[in-house]
Amino acid sequence: MLYIMRHGKTDWNVDYRLQGRTDIPLNDDGRQMARDAAQTYADVHFDVCYCSPLIRAQETAKLLLENRDVPIVTDNRLIEMSFGVCEGVDHVYSKPDCPVYPLFKDPENYKGVEGGETFEDLFARTGDFLSNEAIPLVNSGKDVLIVGHGAMNTSIVCQVRDIPLKDFWSVGIENCKLIQLM
Repeated sequence: MLYIMRHGKTDWNVDYRLQGRTDIPLNDDGRQMARDAAQTYADVHFDVCYCSPLIRAQETAKLLLENRDVPIVTDNRLIEMSFGVCEGVDHVYSKPDCPVYPLFKDPENYKGVEGGETFEDLFARTGDFLSNEAIPLVNSGKDVLIVGHGAMNTSIVCQVRDIPLKDFWSVGIENCKLIQLM
């Protein structure tokens, strides 16, 4: 089986600030969400956990898998999408003048921002991870967990479920909710 989970809440989530690759830790609520998820999903078997290198995902994976003999492997291909100069901007969904606004409202026409990634970049690296790490393990009978981020996780779900880019955000990745992909 292949599973995916988004990190717990951070202060920037609460403030509706675009995090991207800015390395923001979990807040107390986010840590509790991860502990609660550990109990909720205690009966779900994982052979290995692949995780983003960002602290919010690392903390979530460690709390989720505490007292379980599951290796956590950091993989740079699972880092959140880079939003470049727009990282830290708040309430981007309600700012049509913000250059990252089309990412959320019209993903098919999003061209990236200065210092950021495009969807093509994101799909290339997460697709490489799926093809060369996750899917071969799943095909060999392993249960694989990915702990990551909203946009990065969504790119994986879209590839596995063949969801078109125009419907990218329809996936609805919630904090600390486990999704079984295959």
